[in-house]
Amino acid sequence: MNTTFKTIFFSLLLVASISGFAQSIILSENANVSVITCDTGNESYSLFGHTAIRITDLNNNLDVVYNYGAFDFATPNFVAKFAKGDLQYFAVANKFEDFMNQYNYEKRSVFEQELNIPLAYKQKLLDNLTTALSSSESYYTYKFIDKNCTSMVVDILNKTLGSQIIVKKTDTDITYRTILYPYFDNSFYEKLGTSIIFGKKVDEYGTKIFLPLELQKSLKLIRFKNHLLCKENKILLDIKKEASSSIWDNFYTYAFLLLFIVLINKRSIDLFYFSIMGLLGIFFVFVGFYSEHLELSNNYNILLFNPTLLVLCYFMLTNNKKWVVNLAVLNVLFLVVYLIVMIHKIHLLIVLPLILTSVVVLAKTAFKNSKRIPVVF
Repeated sequence: MNTTFKTIFFSLLLVASISGFAQSIILSENANVSVITCDTGNESYSLFGHTAIRITDLNNNLDVVYNYGAFDFATPNFVAKFAKGDLQYFAVANKFEDFMNQYNYEKRSVFEQELNIPLAYKQKLLDNLTTALSSSESYYTYKFIDKNCTSMVVDILNKTLGSQIIVKKTDTDITYRTILYPYFDNSFYEKLGTSIIFGKKVDEYGTKIFLPLELQKSLKLIRFKNHLLCKENKILLDIKKEASSSIWDNFYTYAFLLLFIVLINKRSIDLFYFSIMGLLGIFFVFVGFYSEHLELSNNYNILLFNPTLLVLCYFMLTNNKKWVVNLAVLNVLFLVVYLIVMIHKIHLLIVLPLILTSVVVLAKTAFKNSKRIPVVF
């Protein structure tokens, strides 16, 4: 089953799940509520895992999982809305058995942390979730860091508990970019792509809970009414992760391609390289202004993917050697500034081959187009 079909299947399963709890159930003393954390997967939609809330009450024949990860593929202009950042996500309720079957099918581990709270809070949580499912509270505009399936769970739990009980307890002294980086270890080109398309916002310190595994770690440390909020972590589904492998999705193809560009001394190759880098720069500028995803704005990576490279291509094609040299030197200076900006950032190493390739090709272009000065003996 290919990635696109699996993504659609997963989403449709969520959208089609049960949500018929319009009238609140009165929970018994045997009721339990817990936070469900689903492990990461190898597919694009599963790289960061998933968060949900489980409510069980055998006396009421209730075992339901609530989550805020659903969206409708039938939404008009779906791709444009997703890119712009105004796509509406919403909460759904699944039978626990159906929920687990999906993750068993995807071969992803599932963990459970039971909340150690009084029955009154359990009832309030159920009431809040029931209200959300049957009203506009179910819908929210997805934001990668600020509004997602994990942050929405945190919000409704804090609303239920009456204060900001659930806050981030780990990794608050490192950036969002640093937190995200290891999630792409088995997807080289996704790691490269997110490294260059994310802007300044992801370089802020990661003080907000926005990833499922980050919430899981914090829940182990949070106290509520003089005791730990969560009981011992329980493994509901234990599946050993297998690292994905690809003959092309790796550093070696990346290095080979850039080495090819450096070593093949052809003007057409240089023009192609500058064109791609310049077009990517224009794309980064466009999405930075167009998209409401703040993670894509203020992208200093355009110092590397510089739109002025397209102007350089024009002067190369018109054989204007003076301006070819001027723009080549200017872009080398941009790269020096970029290297200074990048010096302490975690994605420096992954873009360093691109920096070196650009310096070499720009220097070679400037040298070829500079006037030869005769040597007098």
